[in-house]
Amino acid sequence: MNKKIGIANDHAGYELKELLTGYLSTKGYEVFDFGCNSPESCDYPDYAHPLADALEAGEFPRAVAICGSGEGMAITLNKHQKVRASLCWLPEIAAITRRHNDSNVLVLPSRFIDNETAIAILDTWLSTAFDKDEPRHRRRIAKIPVREIE
Repeated sequence: MNKKIGIANDHAGYELKELLTGYLSTKGYEVFDFGCNSPESCDYPDYAHPLADALEAGEFPRAVAICGSGEGMAITLNKHQKVRASLCWLPEIAAITRRHNDSNVLVLPSRFIDNETAIAILDTWLSTAFDKDEPRHRRRIAKIPVREIE
């Protein structure tokens, strides 16, 4: 298993990012931190795009992104062709996004979950495999990339 993982956040996700970076390190992950590196106000796309670019370049197979609602990060990340970012606020959602959607970026809403829930979501997301033997999941994922409008 590849134990490399990227992480990015905005100001609202800074404290949770710090917690999860330490947690991931204790689990043996090499964490690539794309910032931000303080609770000072900043713009989430400035951190989401470099994270997505590195993921698409193969620097790591999965990543975590954190902002206040999670929506800004998820919207920005999903503009990238090879990113399947999933906003999760319960471990059960994290499991489904891995099994059914093969999500490669976990997005967490720092203002709406506590630290214990965030760790439970992360653990579930990391330990759940894509159900690659189920044709319907592969078929649906193949339909995701942006298509030209005729």
